Formats: sequence, structure tokens, C-alpha cells
Amino acid sequence: MNGILIAVIVLGAIGLISAVVLFAASKKFAVHEDPRIGQVAEVLPQANCGGCGYPGCAGFAGACVKAADGGSLDDLNCAPGGKEVMEKVAGILGLQASAVAPKVAVVRCNGTCDARPHGVEYDGTHRCRIQNMTGMGETQCLYGCLGEGDCESVCLFGAIKVNPETRIAEVDESKCTGCGACQKACPRNIIELRPQGPKGRKVVVLCNNKDKGALATKECKNSCIGCGKCVKVCDKFEAITLGTNLAHIDPDKCKLCRKCEEACPRGAIHAFNFPPRKPKAETAPTPVAQQPAPKAADSVSQQQVAEQ
Repeated sequence: MNGILIAVIVLGAIGLISAVVLFAASKKFAVHEDPRIGQVAEVLPQANCGGCGYPGCAGFAGACVKAADGGSLDDLNCAPGGKEVMEKVAGILGLQASAVAPKVAVVRCNGTCDARPHGVEYDGTHRCRIQNMTGMGETQCLYGCLGEGDCESVCLFGAIKVNPETRIAEVDESKCTGCGACQKACPRNIIELRPQGPKGRKVVVLCNNKDKGALATKECKNSCIGCGKCVKVCDKFEAITLGTNLAHIDPDKCKLCRKCEEACPRGAIHAFNFPPRKPKAETAPTPVAQQPAPKAADSVSQQQVAEQ
């Protein structure tokens, strides 16, 4: 009995000493978290999509509190939450939310199955990243959508799907939050975040092919060939630039006139969410002017000339 009692006393003493040491360590090395971080995190959507550039909503909440000490939230935005959530965050921190233009993802590829010739049958792992690392995919275009759905698998909102007929990813703008997860997942960098635009209207070059005209034409019937016709019709606003055989439209300068869409001989420029164009009115042919009948004196003179 004495041995058992001694063992219990020793173990109890060790436990007591360990508890005192742990308590002292917790007090000395305690990390005091600003209570506002928890308050901000509660109003965030908890999507943890990474669109804000921070590791999850908790990281974004901490960044907001830190930025609030500087008096501004201008460089911070929760894409899934949008303006409503940022106003709540600003209210908690005693600041005013800055206006941020909403953005949506745009897939800059129009190389459908009919437009891009398929010369190879891919029989590997159906992941865009792996297929891109092992070759050019099933088509000859090194820049087009691979259609294996890496972007679809990372979208938490079901806003992007691969069309089974065209094998191109398509974005549902009503669901897209502009978080940028699909943009990061695409190994060919063909997904771009662009301002949503008034009434969702935007004009985009749906191509990422940087090859020269002849080669780009061979690779895809719908590719941009860098002809520069769109640049010429937009010389007044200078919204279109041409670089590395590829046109690009600046959304901040674009006036949505759609002249470039009409000028593109390849159909590489697309306008989104515009009403259908009105058919052009057919112009009636210009009537041929009738020659006036010759006068009597003129008829006599013509007869005299004929007799002579």
C-alpha cells in the first residue's frame, strides 16, 4: 500500500507542477487577437475561395482590421460578398466602404470543335494541367481551352461549366462572383476577370493565340490573326491594342460601340449581353435618269447630217 500511495503522490505532484508550468507559459506566450477580427469574419461568406488574395476568410478579416488602423479599405474586396458584405465590414471597423466595380470571368477562347482540327486522341488523366504539361492536347492550338474542367472543379459557386459539344468552358454570369479561382486553375491563362460592365455588356477578344496569321489560321478558324482592322476602327478611343499578333480590348476605354466586332474578319471579337442587332433596311435601287426627248430643231439637224 505504501508503494501505491507514494506513486499516486508522485504522479499528482508531477501533474500539479506540469499544470503550473503550462499555465505560466500560456500567460507569457499568449497571443491576444483583436476581437474585431472575429466580428468581421462572422459577416464574411466563409467561401474561402482565395479571391481576396488571403488564405481564407480569417486571413482576410485580419487584413481588414490591420488596414482599418491605417484608415482605409481601398485595396481590399471580398468578391463573393460584394458591396453588401464590404459595407458591413466597413461598419464594424468604423470606416466607409469604397466602391469596387464587380468583375466576372471571361473565357478567351472561341475555338470550338468545328474550328480547331483534332489530330491527336488524348488518353491520359483528364486534367487540364496534366494535359498541358504532356503536350498541346488533342488540337494543334497551344493556346485554346483544353476542356477537361479544372476551372469547373475549383468553382465553389457552379458558375463555370465545360460545354460538352464545343469542349470550351462557359461562364454563367448570374452565378459568377469574380473570385478568380478559375483564373488561377487554368494552365493556359485564357480566363480573364473583366468588369461586369453596364447591364453586363462587354466586348472581348475571345482568343489567346499569339502565333502569326498563317499559323493561327491553320490552328483555328476563329483565331485572331493580328490584322489590326479592329485597331483602325477604334482609333478615336484607342481602346484596342495589338501586341504579339493578338488584339486586346481595354474595358476602361471601350465605349461599347461594337465597330470592332463588325470589322473583325475572323469573328474573334464577341459582344456580350447586347440586344439583337436590327436588320439593315434594304435601300431601293436608284432609278436611271431618263434622257429628255430631242427637240424638233435638233431632229432636223440630225437628219441633215445623216443625208450629207
